[in-house]
Amino acid sequence: MNKLTVRAWSRYSQDASALLGALIRTARTERGMTAQQVAERVGISRGLLQRIEQGGLKSEIGVVFEAAAVVGVKLFDADRPTLARELHHAREKLVLLPRSVRLPSRAVDDDF
Repeated sequence: MNKLTVRAWSRYSQDASALLGALIRTARTERGMTAQQVAERVGISRGLLQRIEQGGLKSEIGVVFEAAAVVGVKLFDADRPTLARELHHAREKLVLLPRSVRLPSRAVDDDF
């Protein structure tokens, strides 16, 4: 039995997804590409591309990023070398941080 679950998205997530979808649709239209052409290049259905362009939040992030790349929308306001450099810096920082976050354990009552 499948339950329909309603997910509450933050306003920021909704706005960011709508903006990215609008940017993808604008770039696609400016390049004179149909939704079917972009969907075929990305390897998705035209319906999924339409949901992405409408700002749907249930799409896989990789598919959304690929659709943006196909139509020429830059993500993170960076070119490929800048993205690679930023990724390298982020990975270096992760190496220095603890692997997991642990809640503080219960305080020990050592008052004798």
